[in-house]
Formats: sequence, C-alpha cells, structure tokens
Amino acid sequence: MPDLWNSPAVAKWRDALDRYEDVIERQGVTKLAERDAWYRKELPKAIVGRAKPHVTLAELVKLTEWKMSRGEWRARNLVLVNGNDAASVIATTTAALSMIPHPTKPISEIAKLDGVGPATASAVAAATAPGVYPFFDELVAAQVPGLGKVAWTLGYYAKYASALREKAEQLGKGWTPVKVERALWAQSGGKAAMH
Repeated sequence: MPDLWNSPAVAKWRDALDRYEDVIERQGVTKLAERDAWYRKELPKAIVGRAKPHVTLAELVKLTEWKMSRGEWRARNLVLVNGNDAASVIATTTAALSMIPHPTKPISEIAKLDGVGPATASAVAAATAPGVYPFFDELVAAQVPGLGKVAWTLGYYAKYASALREKAEQLGKGWTPVKVERALWAQSGGKAAMH
C-alpha cells in the first residue's frame, strides 16, 4: 500500500477519497453500503437540524451497526448500546455535543453510555462536527506515524484526532479531519484487504 500520509500531493488524497464508496462496496459486508450512505448523508443533517443537536437511541444503534459493519462486529456491544434508556441517550448526547469544539469532552461524555467507547463516540461527534472530529478507526490510525499501537482510549483518540486535524489543515481548503480519515481508510483497502 503506497504511503498516502506522507504525500503532499492533494490530487493523491482526492483520488483516495474519491475511491471511498467503491472500497465500501468491495468489503462485501451485508448492508454496509446502505448503512454508510445513511451515516454520511442522512445522520449529519438529522443531528444538526435539531434545536439542540443530539442522537436518538435508534440512531445510536444504527450508527453502531455501521461502525461494526465497517470494522469488527461485537454483538455484546450492540446489545449494550440497545439497552440504553432512550431519554438518557438524548440527554447525554445533547450535553456532549454542546461541548464542541473541545477536543475530547464530547467523546468522553458520549462514552458514558453503555456499550459506547471512544470509537463509537467519535462516530457521533464526526457526524456532527466533521471539521473537528474524525471517526476513530484502527486501519487509519495504523497509517499515522508516531501514534504507536492502537489503544482504544481517550488519550490515544486525542493524539489521533489532532494528527488528522493537522493533516486536513496541510491539505487546505475543503479538507476536514473526516475527509482525511475516509481517504486513509479507502487507501488501506478496508478490512477486506486484510483477508
């Protein structure tokens, strides 16, 4: 896999980002393309369209299914997420998303919900504020020099997110941490490339 991270060529980054949907399709995971389209196109509008941005329990469950379809399926986590109280999900995510743009507080707040760790919490934040928060993905983290072995902790996410924000700034106009994350994920070939 060519090293995209160290490439200053915006055209290479754009090419990787443009391949994202194709790489999603090639994963061969049932419902991944449908879930991914929902996560990228519908969920962000729903969240920011509310008087106080938040996600519902149904959205959190669907987002968790998207995350696990794209990465590792953890049935127990899905059961835990599904077991959260609907009002508690709204209250917790409303409070968390009001803390944007703090680099970690929204993530730690959302991660208080059952079955939700930094990766799932980052997916909520990334859908709400793509200019601040990238989704936390190990295939992406593995391509970022200096981060070390992936640790599913708030501290590791903070370093990861900071690196992706800096890369987005270097790439210039129109680039966000989310676009950097998707370009790197597409470049990795997704989990299908690992089999």
